[in-house]
Amino acid sequence: MIRNWISSRRTQVLFVIGVLGARLVAERAFGLELAGFGMETGLLLVWGLGHCDTLDGPLVTLARQALDEKNVNPVLAWVRPQDEAEIRHAFDHAQAVRDLGPKARSLADRHFLETLVRIHRAGEGAPFTGLKPAGLDLGPAVPAADRALKTGAPDALVKLLTDAVSDGVRERFRAAFTLHAFERNDVAAGRRYVDAYVPYVHYVERLWQAASGTVHGHYAEHQAPPPQGEHIAHHH
Repeated sequence: MIRNWISSRRTQVLFVIGVLGARLVAERAFGLELAGFGMETGLLLVWGLGHCDTLDGPLVTLARQALDEKNVNPVLAWVRPQDEAEIRHAFDHAQAVRDLGPKARSLADRHFLETLVRIHRAGEGAPFTGLKPAGLDLGPAVPAADRALKTGAPDALVKLLTDAVSDGVRERFRAAFTLHAFERNDVAAGRRYVDAYVPYVHYVERLWQAASGTVHGHYAEHQAPPPQGEHIAHHH
């Protein structure tokens, strides 16, 4: 199950860590700063990180409630202040069109949801490729984070993350260590070592950067990981 590079599922783990404030990390180290958020907001963000552009994600769910309640304020926290006017305009337009009938209501709602999610993602530097279907597989980490927040006990989540990180480091370490003592004039052996060394070092580097500093941005949750064995240029 362990890949040479980092799966999008493990990326979700890192966001969960940001919500919980734990100094633990997992693969594909991206995240965002969550300082100042309470537990309820944090729980929404945990789910939003994995599928903020899906029809059953918290942003769309919250937006549907806002439309029904005729109150735009709950969704404004999901966009930047400079984008608030555009969201308010789209919301008011949707409210006006909704009264024209069921078909108009459906079209107006869809347009508002797409506008909201697009602007939300743009504020995080992420592309918008349309609303995704409900039922996205979140893997084990995000549901575990949800349970931890509900129960107030992060022990099971911490174990899940530490086991994943431990397995990832050990696997890459073994691959590099078994090849590191090559004869220096054996170019083929040296290349095999580099092919194992680079993923090992960059994996550890990304884990450390995520654990020791603030990470920003939005991960590409619907993008496929690099092919097996592919790695970025070595810079050490």
